[in-house]
Amino acid sequence: MKRHIPNIFTCGNLFCGCVGIVSVFQNDLNFAAYMIGLAAVLDFGDGFAARILKSHSAIGKELDSLADCVTFGVLPGVILYKLLQRSLMHDDYSLVLFVILPYMAYLITIFSALRLAKFNVDTRQTDSFIGVPTPANALFVGALPLILWQHPQWSTYILNPIVLCGYILIMSFLMTSEIPLFALKFKDFSIANNKVRYLFLLLSLGLIIFLQFAALPLIIVLYILLSVIKF
Repeated sequence: MKRHIPNIFTCGNLFCGCVGIVSVFQNDLNFAAYMIGLAAVLDFGDGFAARILKSHSAIGKELDSLADCVTFGVLPGVILYKLLQRSLMHDDYSLVLFVILPYMAYLITIFSALRLAKFNVDTRQTDSFIGVPTPANALFVGALPLILWQHPQWSTYILNPIVLCGYILIMSFLMTSEIPLFALKFKDFSIANNKVRYLFLLLSLGLIIFLQFAALPLIIVLYILLSVIKF
């Protein structure tokens, strides 16, 4: 039974993704965002449990990527699809543009799948990542409807088709790029060996305290910047 405990976390991650997708089509983007947050906790939990219980398996690795493709690939794509629809709804855009442009959101889904497939065969990504991890992108996307709910005055900037399409293109590139990023995997808890990780966690906590949901996109940007400095 011990070796199946991490897979239970992974299946929970997948279930969150499914519930989140249903929530988006019920126009409850906030609940979908919460599902991404819970799934990220479960995604961290399956790896942590596997290390603690020493129960790594080939099936667990494949199951993890399949779950991530739904929760951190399809779900963010669906959220961005809805946000792009909203961004085109109140301006004089052509009907053709309104119908076609939102499908650009699924570039995120496609590149998330490419990123996960690349991760599975890339032997370099044991103690660090090459390219932005899919959960980081998903958390960024999930933060957008929560920011709109908490700060409706920012809708002019977030619900802008140019901004959303720009984000989709940039993050699609970053997920499959060769940029090295540190992983939040602690081999030990010494400050000397984990300076960047502790700095990241401390700054992230400060941002969350002061900015709440608006901190999440900044935390992802901080993660990328600290990784570039570190490597």
